[in-house]
Amino acid sequence: MRRTKIISTIGPASMDWEIIRAMYDAGMNAVRINMSHASYDDAERAIQWIKTLNRKVKYAVPVIVDTSGPEVRIGHLEKPLELRNGQHVALTSRVNPEMIDGLTSIHVGYPEFEEAMAVGDYVRIDNGLINLRVLDKGACGLRCRVLDGGTLGSKKHVNLPGVHINMPSITSKDVQDIEFVKEQEVSFIAQSFVRTADDIREMRELLGHRYRWVRVIAKIENFEGVDQAEEISNVADGLMIARGDLGIETDMAALPTLQRRLVETTLKKGRRCVVATHLLESMVEKPIPTRAEVVDVANAIYQGVDAVMLSAETSVGKYPVGAVEVLRRIAEEQEKLPSETITVAKDTQNQRQLMAWSAAELAERINAKGIVVITRSGHAADMVTNTAPSNIPVFAFSNRSHTRRQLMLNRSVYAHRISFSRQPEVTIKRAFTVLREREGLPDDASVIVMSSLSDASPIDSITIRQVGDLLEPGAL
Repeated sequence: MRRTKIISTIGPASMDWEIIRAMYDAGMNAVRINMSHASYDDAERAIQWIKTLNRKVKYAVPVIVDTSGPEVRIGHLEKPLELRNGQHVALTSRVNPEMIDGLTSIHVGYPEFEEAMAVGDYVRIDNGLINLRVLDKGACGLRCRVLDGGTLGSKKHVNLPGVHINMPSITSKDVQDIEFVKEQEVSFIAQSFVRTADDIREMRELLGHRYRWVRVIAKIENFEGVDQAEEISNVADGLMIARGDLGIETDMAALPTLQRRLVETTLKKGRRCVVATHLLESMVEKPIPTRAEVVDVANAIYQGVDAVMLSAETSVGKYPVGAVEVLRRIAEEQEKLPSETITVAKDTQNQRQLMAWSAAELAERINAKGIVVITRSGHAADMVTNTAPSNIPVFAFSNRSHTRRQLMLNRSVYAHRISFSRQPEVTIKRAFTVLREREGLPDDASVIVMSSLSDASPIDSITIRQVGDLLEPGAL
C-alpha cells in the first residue's frame, strides 16, 4: 500500500464533482481549499462534495483549509503596467499615489512599507517574476530600479526577503475563515506565514476548547519561520514546507538544504510533514511533467514526508486528474526503495513512542501484514507513523469520525471507523472484521495489535494475532 499521501488543491479546474471523484480514484488522499482565492460559497460546495465522497469510498478524505495570513500585495491598478528592465519606479504605501519626481508610482498595501525597507533591499512581485531593488528613500516613497520586468497587475503578491513584516499573524479575514472552519467541521487548518510558536498558540485560542481536535499545520514560508522551526514544531501538529514563498523569501539556492533541514526537524519532533508548491508545475499547461520535477518529487518521498501537495496543478491546471496520477506513480515507484531514516529520535523517553518502536520492529521481524492501532484521538497512530515502518501498512481504528479523517494524512496509515466496546476483545474483533471484509486480509495473516482504548493512559498491550483467530460466527 502506498505510504506517501497526496493532497490536491480544489480550484476552478477541479470544482466539479466528477473531477473530485476522478482525483480520488487516481490517488488523492486529502483536499486543500485556499482561502486566499476561494469564496465561502465555493469552499462550502467543495466541502459538501467531499462529505458526499466520504460516504461512498473506502478511505475518508480530510479537508485542509489554508488561511491567507499576513499578506503584502500591490494595490489596485487602473490598467496593467509594463515594467522594463532598468526602469525607475516609485513604491509607496499611499493608497492613491500620484507620480513622484516624475516616476510611475505603485501602491504597496503595507502601511509600514517605507519604514521597514532599507536601501539595497529587494522587492519581489508575483512569485519573483518581477523584481526590484531599492535605490533610495524619500518622504513620499521608495525609488526602485526594475531588475526583472514584466506586466504588473492589481493585487499581485509582494515578497520582501529578509524584512520583518510588522503585521498580525492572524488577520481579520483569517478570524472569519476560522469561524467557517468551525461551522464546516474541517479536519485541518494550514496556517500561513507562521513566524513563532505564539502564532500557533493564538490559532488554538481562536479555535477554543470545543474545536481543540482540529489539527493545525504551520506553513513555513520565510526566514523567521525557518529560524523558529523547532519551537513551532513543538506546538503545531505538523509543518508544511511551502516552497513558493520560501524560495523567494530566502536564498533560492539554499532551498534544497532548507527543505531537508525542515523535514528532519519536523519528523524528529514526531509531527506530520508536507512538502508543497511547484511539484509538477509544468503540468499546469502540459500533460506530462519535466524530468527534473519527477526527481524532485521522488526526493521528497525519499526524505520520508507524510504528504506531497499539488497547488496550481489541480486548482487551475489543465490536467488535474493527470497530475494526481503522475504523483501516485512516482510515489509507488520511489517507495520500492528504502526511505531515509530521519524519524523521531529512538532515545525518546515517551513511553507510548517506545512501545510504538517495539511494535514496528516486531512487525518487521515477523513480516506482519499490518500494524493494527486502536485509538480514539489518533495519538497512538501518530506514534506508529513516527517509526516509519517499511512496507507494512498501519491500520488505525477509531470511534471518532474526525480522527478517522485526520489520520489519512499520516504516512502509511489507513484509517477506519468502528464502534468501541467496553470489552477490548470485542473492539479488536470488530477491527478484524474490517480487515477481512474491507482490506482483504486472509484469516492466517499475522498482524501486530496495539490496543489503546484509553488515550489518557499508556498503551494497554502489544500482541501478535492472526486475523481469523477471533472471528467465530456470531461473536460480534
